[in-house]
Amino acid sequence: MRPFDYQRPLTVGSAVAAAGADADVMYLAGGTNLVDLMRLGVLCPGTLVDVTHAVPATVEETSGGGLRVGAGVRGSDLAAHPLVRARYPVLAEAMLAGASGQLRNMATVGGNLLQRTRCSYFQDVTKPCNKRSPGSGCPARSGDHRNLAILGHSESCVATHPSDLAVALAALGALVHVEGPGGTRQVPMPGLHRLPGDDPARDTVLSPGELITAVELPPLPLAARSAFRKARDRASFSFAVVAVAAALEVDDGVVRDCRVALGSVAHVPWRAETAEAALRGAPATEERFALAADAELERARPLPLNGYKVPLARNLMVRTLAGLAGAR
Repeated sequence: MRPFDYQRPLTVGSAVAAAGADADVMYLAGGTNLVDLMRLGVLCPGTLVDVTHAVPATVEETSGGGLRVGAGVRGSDLAAHPLVRARYPVLAEAMLAGASGQLRNMATVGGNLLQRTRCSYFQDVTKPCNKRSPGSGCPARSGDHRNLAILGHSESCVATHPSDLAVALAALGALVHVEGPGGTRQVPMPGLHRLPGDDPARDTVLSPGELITAVELPPLPLAARSAFRKARDRASFSFAVVAVAAALEVDDGVVRDCRVALGSVAHVPWRAETAEAALRGAPATEERFALAADAELERARPLPLNGYKVPLARNLMVRTLAGLAGAR
């Protein structure tokens, strides 16, 4: 690990001022991903700006009936919060599925959204990787890509985004509050993360120096009937092979509204808008859930070793929606 400077501002404004627009400066909160990548030599920031005591760490109700979650809220606190569990159970379930208790006690909401991919080529500095070293190539395409993308990937990158929390937030249509050298703004989810295209080194639309300060959950009554399911290679404390976050409103056997997002299938948390459109106004049956999943996954372009993800994603979507609908 190369030497670096360390600063610990106490306000958002002073944190943003300390970072400026310098791409060699990174924000530190829980550090559960960043510190590991620094030890591996994947990331070598010249300065760390510790925002632990700068960003909010509270969960507050908004005037419209939603929630504003501070970027500094720890994963354990988010998963246990009574308003989150009652109004947005998909969020609590995603957080509980995402990591061990020790990691949840350290990891923050803001940092969770900024996790880097777990692609083995990205994490191994002896290998080429367009995400880590632009222009060096993507050996995953012809190498180990079993757990990588089937949607939205490019010739330059087939990495997947690892955050379970981001999948739930994408399904809910959350707003990410950001402050940076150019002022404040709100970034919708999906929309914070970007597809790789020919510039996979950029995971998000954030500019250097921009800091996530909070995540706003919209008032969404159907979110009270929501769930998160995750398929993984071992029973717990493992990154998803495929994940599904869904919320469903059913009236008299008909889907009135729904929200669905997929995880670990793309460079971004993948909002299943095609499936949602196919379901609204349709009977809440397993047959229709399967047809909607098929319509969404028509765009899948699996590589030779990860084609199994297509039927897995389909079945996981159907099972999750059927569970929410009480379908038989």
